[in-house]
Amino acid sequence: MHFETLQSISLNGDPNKPNDDRFGSTSTLAWVIDGATDLGKPGLLGQQGGASWLASTANAAFSMTQEDQIHTTCQTVFERIDAQFHHQRSRDVIADWEIPKAAFAATQIVDGTLEFAWAADCPILHKSGNKINWCTGEPDASAEVSEAKALGEGIGAAHEMSGAVLSDRRAHRARANQIALSALAGASAGVTRFSSFPISSGDELILMSDGFASLVSDYARYTGRSLIEAVRARGLADLMIELRRIERADAACLNYPRFKASDDATALWLRVAG
Repeated sequence: MHFETLQSISLNGDPNKPNDDRFGSTSTLAWVIDGATDLGKPGLLGQQGGASWLASTANAAFSMTQEDQIHTTCQTVFERIDAQFHHQRSRDVIADWEIPKAAFAATQIVDGTLEFAWAADCPILHKSGNKINWCTGEPDASAEVSEAKALGEGIGAAHEMSGAVLSDRRAHRARANQIALSALAGASAGVTRFSSFPISSGDELILMSDGFASLVSDYARYTGRSLIEAVRARGLADLMIELRRIERADAACLNYPRFKASDDATALWLRVAG
């Protein structure tokens, strides 16, 4: 069996800032990576921000791996990221929140099954016949919504993250055992989760960053089933237009409390063939 790419899309949340999402696939492996927003100016890794550096480095590592199981694939990726981090950083880490973090999810075809690995909030939706499963857990933004409410309904479209919001996010990022892909291999290995599901030819998958999954988790416009039905009927681009329309209508983050008016959003739609 192998993956066929049906559609893909990836848009930055702010037209003036880089997209820190990455995604890719081979015949048997697919992944999505969402670099966590930088909480300080570049410097640790030269002029490149940590989110962009980690997303790009992880993307390259996944694309090069030749391992045949998701556990060993991830361990190889984690070790390559760690080695690159220690080789490329231009100074010592002065605060734990500086260490680049990201959300990620990956799936690999192994002997007639789909193996999954993930950390944080990049969900994967699987359609097999009439069955729909969130293979990495159903998207849930309730904790972040509560935090945004407590800090004043998010930061809105016209403001940089600063003050109490920035201090809170730095403390959150520096927590021990934070569930995220890290520049440090041990931290990544300690929190990555795994699962597996049987597959059949014709099954479909949508890998997405939380920016795209917010159609389900933040804005409650879709369930898993209605999302994949909408993708099949209208395509990813039309769903992205709908997403940005919702966010522009609430640019001050009042109806839907959040830390950014629009996040980077990525989706990769695959079919299993063979």
